[in-house]
Amino acid sequence: MAIALLGLLAMQIVYLEKMVAMRNSQFSEIVMRSLYSVSTMLEQNETKYFLDKDLAEAEQTYSGISQNSFSFSDRHEATIDTTFSTDAATKPRPANINTLKDLNVKDLNDSYQRKQETLKGQYLYQKSLLNEVILTILNQSSDRPIQERADSATVASYLRSELEFNGLTLPFEFAVKSRSNGVVYKTDGYAPVSQQDVYSQVLFPNDPKNKQNTLCVFFPNKSDYIFSSVKFLVPSLAFTFLLLGVFLYTISVAFKQKKLSEIKNDFINNMTHEFKTPISSISIAAQMLNDDSVRKSPEMLKHVSSVINDETKRLRFQVEKVLQLSLFDRKNATMRLEEEDANASIYSVINTFKLKVEKYGGHINANLDAEDPIINVDRMHFTNVIFNLLDNAVKYRREDVAPELEVTTINPNEDHIQITVADNGIGMTREDLKKIFEKFYRVSTGNRHDVKGFGLGLAYVHKMIDLFGGSIRAESELNKGSKFIITLPLYK
Repeated sequence: MAIALLGLLAMQIVYLEKMVAMRNSQFSEIVMRSLYSVSTMLEQNETKYFLDKDLAEAEQTYSGISQNSFSFSDRHEATIDTTFSTDAATKPRPANINTLKDLNVKDLNDSYQRKQETLKGQYLYQKSLLNEVILTILNQSSDRPIQERADSATVASYLRSELEFNGLTLPFEFAVKSRSNGVVYKTDGYAPVSQQDVYSQVLFPNDPKNKQNTLCVFFPNKSDYIFSSVKFLVPSLAFTFLLLGVFLYTISVAFKQKKLSEIKNDFINNMTHEFKTPISSISIAAQMLNDDSVRKSPEMLKHVSSVINDETKRLRFQVEKVLQLSLFDRKNATMRLEEEDANASIYSVINTFKLKVEKYGGHINANLDAEDPIINVDRMHFTNVIFNLLDNAVKYRREDVAPELEVTTINPNEDHIQITVADNGIGMTREDLKKIFEKFYRVSTGNRHDVKGFGLGLAYVHKMIDLFGGSIRAESELNKGSKFIITLPLYK
């Protein structure tokens, strides 16, 4: 499924890129075709300008000759008419229509040749006129200022009409540049970010190279135009990303559930073993009470009673740990906050825990130096926090060194108290430090199997300190010990 989704996403991205490239190519083709048409129209305007100029000069040159020859032509025509009328009067009228055949064919041929000569003369005159215009354009047109040959209003009008004719109605900015002087003129908004966004066309390509000018056009909204033509693909791409995200989230949840299931199975197995030992001890003690010899011996009865009492406390402690799970499933735990002396509470826990530390040949150093120890906490949960930290210090002790625990309290400022619990145990790696406050997480102890627990102690500590409005952090070095630093606000 992951391969299919990634393949679909890759195909859509490739298709989108090709669509954008195709639209860019079409856009460039339209613009270049329009620029070529503008250049051609300006060349036609240039030719028309020189034709009009040459015709005007020709009319002025030949106007005097036409007026002088007018009287001569009139007299010649009058003479011809008089001669024709005199000849017509003196000559006899033809007797019938057959006399037309007697017309001289030679006269007709002469008339035709005269007309041919006349047309040839007109053609030669027009050809010479065009040759003069062409020579004038080739020799003189490049000397005219470009502002006269292609003024900005004309260029803008031609550009707009050609672009609209080709179906492009985007706003544009343009400039005319020369090879020698740079920008000749430009519109106010002509400020291209990159030269790749500029389309250019040489104006009057027949000009000498050093006198050529270039028309440059820039479209500020080109990217929006390109995007608008392919935006119908964006929802499809977004839905594919959404589907991929949901798929990855589902896979992540599945792996988390799998891991959580394994952790809970380990928790249940561990809890079973934790409960099995005190229950077995209580069961054996109860069986011993049924023995008459045990009941008759006060010392044996006292010993059995102490075993039952100790194992009952141990079982109650394990049950309390299991009940702590409910705190992680509720947003707000039920607590009774009250004014509490942190030094006194910690000292009480140390006295209770001292025997367990001394059992392994170690001891606890208490440096309760906080001058203002009054905090606002739930007494039971606060003592449980300190007890859990001390219990972990003993659990994760080193085999080759007697456990040495140190508990200190200070006031780092006038608003807080800082509680530090340090030990010389096996320590932790950096990877373990990142996860020790997670629920069910337990630090690996190698081949040691005497470390029991549910992986809830530090998670419970972190949650309680957070509910008290404080913070907790851990510092540790492998095989050198760990230090837990709690910061709580003072009661005001």
